[in-house]
Amino acid sequence: MFNIGLWEIVIVLLVAFLVVGPDDLPKVARWLGRQVRSLKKILREIKKETGWDEVEKEIKDVQKDVRATIREIDVTADVKEAVRDVEKEVKAIGTDMEKDLRQLDRDVKSETEQLNAEIRAAAGEAQDAAGREKDGDASA
Repeated sequence: MFNIGLWEIVIVLLVAFLVVGPDDLPKVARWLGRQVRSLKKILREIKKETGWDEVEKEIKDVQKDVRATIREIDVTADVKEAVRDVEKEVKAIGTDMEKDLRQLDRDVKSETEQLNAEIRAAAGEAQDAAGREKDGDASA
């Protein structure tokens, strides 16, 4: 309420002790307590008579409603969830693409090996045919 810290209270008590004295300090503290209570009572009555307490209550209710509305409107949780979902989808697509690329690589290697084998076989047949022609020309 008054935003007074521990050291401020210690200083006030020390000054009061020095000014009032140790014998009268409890009496002064009781009197001060009664004055504070009566002041609070007067303030409560003024608030009731002027309707300020109702206004204060309405303001607090409005604050609660505004905070609740802000929590409802707050889309950060929804956005975070959407980001997580998108990240999962992207990872899944990346994983699928990696699998597809590995399979494509295996298929290309397999096809390349088959083509190389066919080329070697054709080259071997061509060499055999050329050797037969050469042997045929030499025997003729």
